[in-house]
Amino acid sequence: MSGSSIRGAALWSIGAQYIAFAIQFVVSVLISRFFLSPPEMGLYSIALSAAMMVSVVQDFGISRFVAGERNLTDAQVETCFSVSLIFALGIGLLILMLAWPLAQFYDNARLTPLLAIIAGSYLVVPFGIVPSAMLQRRMDYHSLFLVNVGAAIVNAGFSLGLAWAGYSAFSLAWAAVAQQATRALIGQWRSGLRPPFPPRLKGVGPILRFGSNSSLLHISGGIGMRSPDLVIGRVLTLTAVGLFGRASSLAAQLQMLVSGAVDGVFYPAFARLRDSGADLAAPYQRVVAAYSAVTWPAMAFLAAAATPIVLMLYGPRWAGVAPLLVWIAIGQIFMAALPLHIELPIVLGRIRKLVVFNMLDTAASIGLLLLGAMAGLEAAAASRVGYGIAWFLIYVGLMRRLTGFAWRAMLVIYAQSLVGALATVVPLLALYHWVAAPEAMGLGLLGLAAAAGVLAWLAVVYALRHPIRLEINAIAGGVLARLPVRRSGLGA
Repeated sequence: MSGSSIRGAALWSIGAQYIAFAIQFVVSVLISRFFLSPPEMGLYSIALSAAMMVSVVQDFGISRFVAGERNLTDAQVETCFSVSLIFALGIGLLILMLAWPLAQFYDNARLTPLLAIIAGSYLVVPFGIVPSAMLQRRMDYHSLFLVNVGAAIVNAGFSLGLAWAGYSAFSLAWAAVAQQATRALIGQWRSGLRPPFPPRLKGVGPILRFGSNSSLLHISGGIGMRSPDLVIGRVLTLTAVGLFGRASSLAAQLQMLVSGAVDGVFYPAFARLRDSGADLAAPYQRVVAAYSAVTWPAMAFLAAAATPIVLMLYGPRWAGVAPLLVWIAIGQIFMAALPLHIELPIVLGRIRKLVVFNMLDTAASIGLLLLGAMAGLEAAAASRVGYGIAWFLIYVGLMRRLTGFAWRAMLVIYAQSLVGALATVVPLLALYHWVAAPEAMGLGLLGLAAAAGVLAWLAVVYALRHPIRLEINAIAGGVLARLPVRRSGLGA
């Protein structure tokens, strides 16, 4: 696949990511500032985390099977659809069964109806899984743009409307149902796929074999991702869950904004490189350069600007988010050092080995978090830095064996990206020192610091000849080529 076509797909994907992020971000700010308190957000976070722990096998690896299978047939697509529907029914019923015991465990009766609504959203999910996976396989990121942006708009409307009407945490649960229904409707419209009737299970063997390994991976990964809210909710308080969840969400949203959109683009792209027998070292090093060059400065700036950002966005009652956000953003820096750590092992047929590494990863996450939570909320957030270091050490050897990247080249990339990240925060730190303390930093000064940070980052990128400068040049050249050219002379 040519570099220009990958860039085109990435632009559609990034466009969807930016718009969906903007919508979700605005909604999260409005919900937090005007409608839901930290305990109410904590209640929803516990319910959602518990449901997601159960639903980790919802996809059953079907998305990656459809997107990466070498010779996918129509019959296999119908079978994938059927398998996803069966799993959805089982997961929805299981969430309903666990609703009352979980409410008793956390001594909060409101968890029962909240989980019942969330269970309904998971019954809708499978109707969008296969259509979206097929659009990804076709590299039809224009259609995926419509799916993701449309779902984000519907979610925003339901969240704000129901929160304004006084539905509290339940507004977010009903919005999730509406969002999944929208994803399914737009996905089926754009892909042309419909659920098979009657369900088809012929030829299910390869899908189940792939899915069984993928499910172990999803179970382990899901436990690691969703355990913080459950652990903090049990060890500390609902308010602590709300504060920690808001800090984690803000860091994750920014990380997805700057780099997450390209995950889906590179998965099928690397699958094609695999099929052609091409060397993966150089392409992977370029991906690492792009991820670290963009994500590291973003996370460094988020950590440095945590206090003014939290106060401006969410207000004084959420001020406790700021010290947590500092630690969580720093931890995210390590997580961006080895991109595609899930996608590449799967596409290269190393999923069983990946499961083992993912279990070690999950154990490190939960163990460090539990130790931190026992010492307090900020210690729980600080544990994310230790987890980020452990995560990098767990996966770096695996990624080197799979891609064959050169240590020297990677260390040079890391050094260049680190200098760029440090340059990004220098203007902000200078303003703190000479102009205004973090608590007194206004939007104008923060915007000035961000703009100066971007310029400092660009100066470092070109001065150090960071590989991402080539992508910047290519994107800028593509944009300039599409601009209308004013003709001079006769016929102007």
